[in-house]
Parts: sequence; structure tokens; C-alpha cells
Amino acid sequence: MALMLSAQENETLTRVGPGTPGGTLLRRYWHPVAGADEMRDRWTKRVKLLGEDLVLFKDRSGTFGLIGESCPHRRASMAYGIPTARGLRCPYHGWEFNGTGRCLEMPNEPADSTFKDKVSLPGYPVQELGGLLWGYLGPQPAPLIPRLDGFVDGPAIRMCAKTLVQSNWLQIMENSLDPVHTEWLHGKLYEFYKEQQGSPTAVAIAHHHKRIAFDEFPYGIIKRRLMEGQSEDSSDWRVGHPVVFPNILAVGSGGGLWKSYAFQIRVPMDDETTDHYWYNAFIPPEGANVPRELLENCPIYDAPQRGADGNYLLEYIYAQDVYAWETQGRIAARDQEALGTTDAGIIMFRKMLQRELHKVQAGEDPMCVLRDPAQNVRIDLPLETNKDMLADGFESLLRRNIVDRSPLRDTLLDVFRSEKVPVAV
Repeated sequence: MALMLSAQENETLTRVGPGTPGGTLLRRYWHPVAGADEMRDRWTKRVKLLGEDLVLFKDRSGTFGLIGESCPHRRASMAYGIPTARGLRCPYHGWEFNGTGRCLEMPNEPADSTFKDKVSLPGYPVQELGGLLWGYLGPQPAPLIPRLDGFVDGPAIRMCAKTLVQSNWLQIMENSLDPVHTEWLHGKLYEFYKEQQGSPTAVAIAHHHKRIAFDEFPYGIIKRRLMEGQSEDSSDWRVGHPVVFPNILAVGSGGGLWKSYAFQIRVPMDDETTDHYWYNAFIPPEGANVPRELLENCPIYDAPQRGADGNYLLEYIYAQDVYAWETQGRIAARDQEALGTTDAGIIMFRKMLQRELHKVQAGEDPMCVLRDPAQNVRIDLPLETNKDMLADGFESLLRRNIVDRSPLRDTLLDVFRSEKVPVAV
């Protein structure tokens, strides 16, 4: 069927460090570096992004900066820095830097010294959207952060899980272009897990895929599926849901009696590790009594992948995915694959990556780089409603998914129950 990549082509698409083709492409986009809630009671946070060791900091005016971690003086870490009104001081000798990486002061150098003008750190812009802090490591002028619907719709109960995945970002993204894996990895495997526990269970997500299809649209690729028992008029087949180029999967209820948004964001730390964000925004039913603090914060919580025995927590959908990503190896050997007809979306995505990489090499903006504010007020993504996979109901899906690990889980369920919202859509 297939676009099987050579070892060299695989290197080109998977390496993310400075100066690499793949890293140069990914530096054209904004990436989450932390949750705003994580920085509420702290001044600094270590960040690794696209092979660079950085420090996210907050100065005493509340402005965020993202700079190289190692002070250029004697290489001490800025992660222990002292915030100032306009930047961050290295605690070793007091050299002060602002968010652009410019050295503002060297307290013990002669008053007439110009040495500080010759020294700097890498410095990158930071912006907030939807409760997340985003950093941009590419050339100036920086583009706009895409205002995807779920990050700007509201009022909303927002929450975000995060974990470190021991694999390259690309095999995580390719999983999102593989609809068929859901019936097996998230369906049949879960049913087998329950069978072993002595409580056989059938779940809607295990329904058989009769057809799959993929369509390019201005922001990436839309994937569609037709499940056994569905008509071609179903929203799963007519509408589907998108993979937003280059590294975001958008899923969610897309409306109906309750409305939610869910994004999975794959942030390459380096060639072999990825920060994975599961971002959820739940729109409360009209007239629901929601505590104000739930609407003002976006808590970040950990998503454990393994149990005390060291095995993946395979009763959870998110851990099933992590199992599949990590066990391919740190960087999947794509020159050793045997792709089939159901891998059409993966092939399409690889070709898109190669095409957009060539555009960058030619000096052009790649797709999904936005510069016109008028086109970025709100980007409404195509999203199916009445999804077959949600036929088990709101609560059933949540208890098998990442939200089950959220500190707001019970509160969230109470909000929807109190409004007598049916648990099935």
C-alpha cells in the first residue's frame, strides 16, 4: 500500500533539535510549555522543548519569559534564579536577564563596563491561551497562536493532564491517523481486561470499523469512520474530527445535550521524549450552578501510566495509547514496517509533513501558521456529534479515560448530574 520511509527519511521527520529539518519546521509553531496554574505559586520551571534546555520564569510584574537554562557566565542554572521587576537574576553572581535573553545588569562589573551588551541567553516569547502557557522558538515575527474553539469557548470547566512519554512525537501523532486501532486497543483489549477480572463487559468503542476515510482541510486532516450498525448519514462518517497540523488531535462530543472539547497536544522535548497534554474543556449546561473557581482555573494534573507492578494501566484509554507509543521504541523504525490499507491516514500525514517541510526550506510559511488576526478570532473545527464511541454515556467514558484521574472528576460529574443531563448522547 505504502509509503515506507527510508532510514534517512525517518531521521529527517523525527529529529527536532536546532538546525534539523524537522526541528526547523516545528519551530514555526507555538507549543505549550506549562499550565498557567502551575506558575501561580512559583517563579521558575525547567522546560525542555525541541532539544533546548530552557527556564520558564515569571518576573515581579507577572510577565512570563522563556530563556536558556545555563547562565553564560559560569553555566549555573537559571532555574534557581531570583525574580526582578524586569527579569531574572542568576543566583550565582546576580547577572540579570530579561525575557528576550538580553543581559540587563552585571552588579560586580565596573560601572562603565559594556560587557553586559556582549552577553545574552536564548530568549523566546510566551503567551497564555486557554489556561496554558505557550512558547515560540522560531524566527520573528512570531505568528499567532491558533485560537481553536475549545481554548476560547466558555464559560468552561477546564482541566489538563500531562505525562512524559518515552518516545518520539511522530509515532504519537501517527496513532491519531489510525482510526482502526480504537476498536482493538481501546475496545477489544479493554473487554479482555474485564474478562480476566471476571466481569465481562462490552463497550461501544469496540464496534467494528466498516470504512475509514481522510480529507485534507486548511488546518490539517479530518478522519472519518463508519462503524458497524451506523448509516452513512451518521456524523462519524459525514463530519469526523481533525488532526490539527502539526501536533494536535481534536476530539470531543461536538454538541448534543452536553458539549465538551478535548485536545491531545504532543510537545517534542527532544528526539526521544515527548510532553503529552490531554486538555479538556466542558461547557456546563445552561443554568448550571458551577462554583466560580472551576471556571477561572485550569488545573494541571499527572497522568500515571503504570501501576505498582510496573505494567501499563490498561483499563484506561490513555495508558493503552502510551503502551502502543512507547513499545515501538524511542524512535519507530519506519523502514521496517509493513503498512496495510488501513494505514492510509498515516501515509497521508507523512506526505503532508514532507510537503510542509519543503515549503519551510523554500522560505515559505507552512500550513496552519496564522498571521491575520481577523482569521484567528475563533477557529471552529469540524467535530462529529452523537459519536458511536460515546454511546455508553458521559460517565462511562470519563471513568475509562484521563478525566478519571482529574481532581475535578467528581465535581464535574455532579455539575452534569444536577442538571439532569442524560449520561448518553
